[in-house]
Amino acid sequence: MEFKTTAQRKVYEKILPWMKELFGTFLRVYEDKPSFRVSVGSASTQVAVYPWGEDDATITARSYVVTGAEILPDLMHYLLRENSAMRFGAFGLDDEDDVFFEHTIVGSTCDKEEIRSSVLAVIYTADEYDDVVMQKWGGERAVDRS
Repeated sequence: MEFKTTAQRKVYEKILPWMKELFGTFLRVYEDKPSFRVSVGSASTQVAVYPWGEDDATITARSYVVTGAEILPDLMHYLLRENSAMRFGAFGLDDEDDVFFEHTIVGSTCDKEEIRSSVLAVIYTADEYDDVVMQKWGGERAVDRS
């Protein structure tokens, strides 16, 4: 596996045992990149370690809520309103207009409980909202694409 910075490698090595302990059989560890996949219910979360300058890294948990939804103003309004009620993370759109939910934490200062809270907040939010968004605006849930 290739790391862009020493800090990225250190953060990945710090959280690897935590991820295994916390998520067990729900966890997939990628061998070729500093990331993981956690699957629960109809949602799947990618957890990736990214460099943040030379001296730190971030840990981003991202779940795709739906792909292929009809991106209409009422959907955007709904997601932005829901963002205001979120404790951890926010909804967004990627370059292909797929709806995701994401949360990022600082790698050097995180602890095991913070990783757990971040990943679970993202995966449970995606699992809750995928049906809501799909029913009203179409698209497919993560589980439907597998």
